[in-house]
Amino acid sequence: MSLATVSIVSHGHGRLLHALLTDLERQKGIAAMRIVLTLNLHEEAFDAAAYPTLELKVLRNPQPKGFGANHNAAFAHCNSPWFVVLNPDLRMRDESTLVRLVGEPPREKDGLVAPFVVNSAGRPEDAVRSNLSLPSLLGRRRLRRLVPSGSARQGEPFYWLAGMCLIANSAAYRQVGGFDERFFLYCEDYDLCARLYLAGYELRVDDTATVIHDAQRDSHGSAKHLRWHVSSLLKVWLSSAFWRIVFTAPRSQA
Repeated sequence: MSLATVSIVSHGHGRLLHALLTDLERQKGIAAMRIVLTLNLHEEAFDAAAYPTLELKVLRNPQPKGFGANHNAAFAHCNSPWFVVLNPDLRMRDESTLVRLVGEPPREKDGLVAPFVVNSAGRPEDAVRSNLSLPSLLGRRRLRRLVPSGSARQGEPFYWLAGMCLIANSAAYRQVGGFDERFFLYCEDYDLCARLYLAGYELRVDDTATVIHDAQRDSHGSAKHLRWHVSSLLKVWLSSAFWRIVFTAPRSQA
């Protein structure tokens, strides 16, 4: 049995998806890894035969779904210890990236693991973030270089991992019910991190593995995406998980 099942959701990503799948073909040390590819746009063209070395399970949605709903549907096809969520616009230039992240079974307290995320110029992306409060949003530019000194776990300050590349302990993911599908496109990653942290699991960054991601930031230029973003933020701020972290998690000294 493979140690990892990978979930990728394409929204007509075409060239970017091809680049990621090519990177995955080159990964070493990961045997029989299943990749569940969800085509969120029904008319999207895709030829699985172009990737003969990958074990691909292709799901095609009759109607588009949100981020969390798509990855939860992919998780139904996961029977491995690790469940890996990848954005289609990621790159893995190092052929040992995945084996560094999922080459060993998860520890009992592992909740989520993420690699170090940089952009194509090699600068760190804001993939590790402080609690999703209004002050942290207003101070995003100052906080975007946050690099944790250890795991986020109960008794330690909380941080959350952005959803472009998340490696979940399948048992932990199953225990907390996966992504909350009431969110749509934004904040599902925060909510999952918060619930895993409160359930006693650890969130950590493995800085021995690096992936490349150039943030698109659709909500900065689209009224529709901005509405979805604001709606998701309101769901966060009305959630019990958010307020439990506000009142119980130690504050970072960074």
